[in-house]
Amino acid sequence: MNTTKIKERIGHLLIMVMSVLLLELKYSEQPPLIRTLYGVVVTFLVIMQYALFRKHKLVVLGSLFLIREPNIFFVLSTSDVAIIAYVLLELRRLKLKLSIFKEPLDVRDIYLETLENAARCIFVSRALLEKAKSFGYSGQNATVIPNGYDPDVFKPMDKNTVRKELGIYKENTHYVGFVGNLIPIKRADKLPEIFRKIAKELPNTRFLIVGDGALRDKILKEMKGLDVVFAGRVPQVEVAKYMNAMDVMVLPSRNEGWPCVILEAQACGTCVIGSSNGGIPEAIGFEKYVVQEGDKFEERFGKRVVEVLREGYDMNRLMERAKGFTWVKVVERETELYEQIIQAFRRD
Repeated sequence: MNTTKIKERIGHLLIMVMSVLLLELKYSEQPPLIRTLYGVVVTFLVIMQYALFRKHKLVVLGSLFLIREPNIFFVLSTSDVAIIAYVLLELRRLKLKLSIFKEPLDVRDIYLETLENAARCIFVSRALLEKAKSFGYSGQNATVIPNGYDPDVFKPMDKNTVRKELGIYKENTHYVGFVGNLIPIKRADKLPEIFRKIAKELPNTRFLIVGDGALRDKILKEMKGLDVVFAGRVPQVEVAKYMNAMDVMVLPSRNEGWPCVILEAQACGTCVIGSSNGGIPEAIGFEKYVVQEGDKFEERFGKRVVEVLREGYDMNRLMERAKGFTWVKVVERETELYEQIIQAFRRD
């Protein structure tokens, strides 16, 4: 398990412990000394959260909501915490006031009850909202606010300069890349087929693969004979360089909630060609760069990439669109929504 996953699990545990302690503070008849001790522990847990998630202020914000308004429960992105919320709801019969929901639904009954009892549910894409509705969710308390990207990291760079810096420069060459985990849901198993179709039309194409996963060895074996650069997992700063090095980035995934990688690439001025699944079309924002799922998908996908490489695209238009999805703008929208909900609670 990588460091990010470990931090995420620890974060979930901290939220669960804080929730139990805060419920005890609200409902129990413990002596003042014990209640004070609970408060000290919760404060310590908030500090731990901040240390773990300095770049994710929403986690800390959720903790502060818990402290200030004990009957507001803040549910973060994954199913683990949503289930914790449900259990607490059943144990205490506490009405769930606030839920932030950012992943596809797994356990229908639990999620439906959680969603319907929330003051507001935030989905990162309309596709996820529609998925929830297909399970029976009314959607009456739903808001769509996508995730964002860091403009200090993902920004335009001169392509030839960055290619030379990365040691992958080659004259008169097209660069097509993929950024993500090499797993079936990303359709990484079909990258060799897609890349071969591109290379057949444009032999002077170099393919960049940024990421790693269970399919790595199989994919590299099937790409034998192609001009492939396998970067593996690299820091975000390096990801941004590889995105800038690409002429086109591909995302043929079989499903996505809201792929931030698209906005990150667009912020670098790189065109993304993606499938029509999940939140990919919403993230891309341009219908002509979306390939519909269906028969001969890989063939049609490769053909579209070749067309874009030959026709070119407006980099400035991509970068201008991406500016609307910086983390600052996303947090502003979410904070405004939280303030509206808090004010409504206080009026009630």
